[in-house]
Amino acid sequence: MKYTNIAFTKLNTAEYLPMDEIRLKEMEMGDNSVKVKTVISTISCGTEKANITGDLNVSIYEEPKPGDVAQFPRFAGYSSAGTVVEVGKNVKSVKVGDRVVVAHGGHRNYNVVDERYVVKIEDERVSFAEAAMAFIAVFPLAAVRKTRLELGESAMVVGLGILGQLVVQFAHAAGAVPVIAVDPVEDRRNIALKFGADYALDPTEPDFAKKVKEITGGGVNAAIEVTGLGVGLQQTLDCMAKFGRVALLGCTRDYNFTIDYYRKVHAPGIHIIGAHTMARPLDESYPGYFTEQDDIKASLKLCASNMVNFKGLIAETHSPKDCGEVYTRLVNDRNFPIVVQFDWTQE
Repeated sequence: MKYTNIAFTKLNTAEYLPMDEIRLKEMEMGDNSVKVKTVISTISCGTEKANITGDLNVSIYEEPKPGDVAQFPRFAGYSSAGTVVEVGKNVKSVKVGDRVVVAHGGHRNYNVVDERYVVKIEDERVSFAEAAMAFIAVFPLAAVRKTRLELGESAMVVGLGILGQLVVQFAHAAGAVPVIAVDPVEDRRNIALKFGADYALDPTEPDFAKKVKEITGGGVNAAIEVTGLGVGLQQTLDCMAKFGRVALLGCTRDYNFTIDYYRKVHAPGIHIIGAHTMARPLDESYPGYFTEQDDIKASLKLCASNMVNFKGLIAETHSPKDCGEVYTRLVNDRNFPIVVQFDWTQE
């Protein structure tokens, strides 16, 4: 069986290649393993750009040290969908032939993962393209849950890449009124207005925070900060209502944050919530904190019922063989599309 994948072989370079000898060990089946033939995989723009450009601060487990340099190759992708072709003897939740979401896999023609990283696509109304976004979707879904957003509360989303656009949809589905989408790029603001935002604002315009407080009647109840930038958090805090909740969804890879905590957090009683996707229970969901599997299932149900629209965000689909061109654009084009996918039936 031929195994292929997309790898970042050196700085700013992506290639479609046969899997190397070391990575082939990851394809070995165990008693709890599931092998999935990939149909569609989705680019996670922020994470994959950080990897291909050699960002050292990509792991929550390892802090970079002075003098460290990026090591290549790095391997791309983590959210895909496909068909089960083999299962280990202990696997109970899926069988050969099932359509599934794969979490923590890669941009590969086959993925072998532990059973806990596959979720069956139960509803035929959900396409492979939509399902291939489901694992990425659990990040913004968890952030919305952690704010404990209530029906009729105002919500603001700062940063409208793939995660921010999904937050807009989830906040709208959760009953937030109004939903305010924030990004300096007009095209992204227009997409947000199409898929659930009530207002879309440019944070670089004068009196931005004043406009938000006028729209909300005093400030935002729940905000999701997705830029990961210090200026994004500063502006978010300027827009909050008393006792507001701010979830930090964007990966804050920059250490240089200077916040007036006394006036912007302490005095108004603001809750700042870490919303990294790994900050969740492993085995049992409870209010505000769902497991990955339960959030994947929830996103698929919302998609099937048309409460969210994943398909509408998909801008481009390419053969994996075109990955070099695709990632060159990702590195260099600030207006890279919101959702770009690889179709592995075209390899």
